Amino acid sequence: MATAAAAKKKTNKKNSSREGQFRHALDTCSKNGDLAGALALYETAVAEDLRLSAYHFNSLLHILSSSIDTLGDETSTRSVVDAGSRIFDAMVAAGIAPNEATVTSMARIAARRPDGGGDLAFDLVRTMGEKYGATPRLRTYGPALFAFCRGLEAEKAYDVENHMVSTGVVPEEQEIAALLEVSAKVGREEKVYEYLHRLRSNVRHVTATTAEILERWFRSKPAAEVGSSNWDSGRVKDAILKNGGGWHGLGWLGKGTWEVNRANVNADGRCTSCRQQLACVDIDQSETKKFAESVASLAMEREAMSNFKKFQDWLDDHDNYDAIVDGANVALYQQNFADGGFSLSQLEAVVGELSKRFENKWPLVILHSRRVQALMENPHNRQLLVTWKSKGALYTTPSGSNDDWYWLYAAVRLGCWLVTNDEMRDHIFELLGRSFFPKWKERHQVRYNFFKGNLTLVMPPPYSTIIQECETGSWHVPLDDKCDDEKLRTWICITRHESHQASCKADLTGHSVQTITESEDLPTIPGKCANNSNSSSAGRVIGKRKERPSTF
Repeated sequence: MATAAAAKKKTNKKNSSREGQFRHALDTCSKNGDLAGALALYETAVAEDLRLSAYHFNSLLHILSSSIDTLGDETSTRSVVDAGSRIFDAMVAAGIAPNEATVTSMARIAARRPDGGGDLAFDLVRTMGEKYGATPRLRTYGPALFAFCRGLEAEKAYDVENHMVSTGVVPEEQEIAALLEVSAKVGREEKVYEYLHRLRSNVRHVTATTAEILERWFRSKPAAEVGSSNWDSGRVKDAILKNGGGWHGLGWLGKGTWEVNRANVNADGRCTSCRQQLACVDIDQSETKKFAESVASLAMEREAMSNFKKFQDWLDDHDNYDAIVDGANVALYQQNFADGGFSLSQLEAVVGELSKRFENKWPLVILHSRRVQALMENPHNRQLLVTWKSKGALYTTPSGSNDDWYWLYAAVRLGCWLVTNDEMRDHIFELLGRSFFPKWKERHQVRYNFFKGNLTLVMPPPYSTIIQECETGSWHVPLDDKCDDEKLRTWICITRHESHQASCKADLTGHSVQTITESEDLPTIPGKCANNSNSSSAGRVIGKRKERPSTF
């Protein structure tokens, strides 16, 4: 009996040693990209009836999927696809459930099959949840999607995208660009338009590869033929307003050959090629409403509901503000020194500068009651605060409240500037989500600094560095240049000849045909947030801080 146990132990040790050798050899193949070596190892393991683990199977499939793109002939490719299928089937037969990485590797292998590869890859993805309990990721869909796009099987590529959406997977630039390209190649101009807008909403700057795809499309004969010569300009403008500026989404406008040029955009937001003024794009009206409701809902969960409701009612009766000021943030700026404190003089400088900027209209300062009570003990401060209060320029948040909710809600609700250096990265802002909060901040946040008593307001940029579609049908697409100076960024300027001529004529005569103008556009964004010459010149407003008696 003891002899039998010893023999079993010896056998296990031998097997363990053999499995260890196999793993070491397999890791070496993976490191060196040795496809032939990995396949030879697998055949040896099968011949020796070696028990393979999930790690072994996944490593083998990874090596095959990483190497298959380098094969130059159809026979070799088909051989590797068949080998991958055998390994995958053996894994399942051994009772080892494939995970997402396994399916992704096998999908990459299957997609390279010369005939029906995309179908095999997509079938793996569609059934992985039901068969193996695995959840697909973006990379899992890629092999099938790109296989269909390469094969010009546009409808099947659209099916893959629809399945992605159904599982909550969001396509990124590479996937969207592939869908746009296959749509262009098979003559689906309306899908080209759809995916161009998908790029606009999902990607700020495009890569060189995507830029080349777009340029090829716009220079093609089908692109010249698509579009409408007559359109309702009022409807187009209304759509741009509703969308927050920078796009209308109503389809191709104009007829004829497109002029496609590489250009830059100057500091004021004007294209150096066509002279079109680009827009500073805001979130659309529905997003603005949802954003305001979200802020209010979260605020009332964390504040005394009656206090915040009182503020909402007050704001409904006092809604004519061009700017909201985060009072504490301004007054405490650079006050971390021995004699520093709550600097009302800094706050006064900001209020004064904003008042001058908006033709003597007062901004709204949000301050906590604790701050106001302390400031009122100083006669000089008291006089200033009483004046602000009488002018409707000061709202005092109640004891126990967080004034962040108040100034944020007011700025969103009224669609105006928000003067603060707060980066709004706290957990309370994280609760608002990442979908449109960054875009809103870019459009509405006014930063400031004081240097030797001089105030500088740093206004939002006069234009947004994202894909833009203007009311004349032209497009502007920024490239991902990784540049620090936006004036040096390369853009693709895409115009119809007639639209280009009209734009140039308008520029010469002084009559605007721009996408966004203060007089006609952005009705939900008051004039202080529109693109205008006063606000866009260098994006900076400079003033002098008044010296006042020190406060606590």
